[in-house]
Amino acid sequence: WELKLDVHEIIIEENFASCCIIKDAGDDPDATDGMKIFAEARRSEEDSVTVTGGPGVGKVTRKGLPAPVGGPAINPVPMKMIISETEKERPAGHGVTVEISAPEGIEIAKKTFNPRLGIEGGISILGTTGIVEPMSNDAVMESLALEISMLKETGMDSAVFVPGKYGRDFISEEFKIEDDVIITMSNYVGYMLDQAVYYGMKKILLSGTIGKLIKVAGGIFDTHSRVTDARVEILAAHYAYLGGSTENVKKIMNSLTTEEALDYIEIKELYPRLAKLISERCMTKVHGEIQIEVMLFSQEKGLLARTEGAGDLALEIKKNSLTRKSKGD
Repeated sequence: WELKLDVHEIIIEENFASCCIIKDAGDDPDATDGMKIFAEARRSEEDSVTVTGGPGVGKVTRKGLPAPVGGPAINPVPMKMIISETEKERPAGHGVTVEISAPEGIEIAKKTFNPRLGIEGGISILGTTGIVEPMSNDAVMESLALEISMLKETGMDSAVFVPGKYGRDFISEEFKIEDDVIITMSNYVGYMLDQAVYYGMKKILLSGTIGKLIKVAGGIFDTHSRVTDARVEILAAHYAYLGGSTENVKKIMNSLTTEEALDYIEIKELYPRLAKLISERCMTKVHGEIQIEVMLFSQEKGLLARTEGAGDLALEIKKNSLTRKSKGD
């Protein structure tokens, strides 16, 4: 997408430049909507690009988040984008230090889950594209369901459902499945499964991080954190059921993220159990009308588990998609 954005508070000096963009979250209920995000660039003697967090950008204090402990709460993708674009412009033989700041972020962060996640002093710089894609209204739900309808019209009765970009990237890289048979369900797992039944889908492969899909293992079909959050509780309960130590149960329960909690799990049978349970919960949801397989992974540890038929279904979806394209559909 090509965007034309107003740039505000521009300052340009010999070895320094600063400006800001005002965030527009559209109709997404985002606490950071309308706030100013600043970038300052200063020439340095180091022959590299360094990115730091200024006022209002939080600092990571706990492991389990994508950004390293002690550094600014800037996720890997935006960090890579900032460095890449700065590299294109920096003077030969000189480095650039970029400081990202959001002065209003100190107060705004109090309205977010950041303090619970181990991010202190401000907001997080998140995302994968820089574009806000609203995921929390009826119009979006209808548009997501429309993807199922459109796919069914091409002759496909199977698809991959993913919560978001991480699930999409994982299944694409793992099986080279065409993007047009991968459908984003966002947080609306139950709604999208109901729509899959309505449109006559026969097989669904769920691909997602354990942090999202574990909620489904607890019978939770709207996975938005504003609706409910029992990730570590579900994880701890099943770990304890399999004979996990009381000490590690406590550590899991005190973890701020699912990724952190995984460090305390030595019972590898837990992950196949969860994948199977997620599949069974979904099958019950659709009254057995759709075969549902599951691939469960971690952003740090990769593939954790998959249900017995998940691999075969992934290959089947890939084959059917290619066959459909070869026929010109």
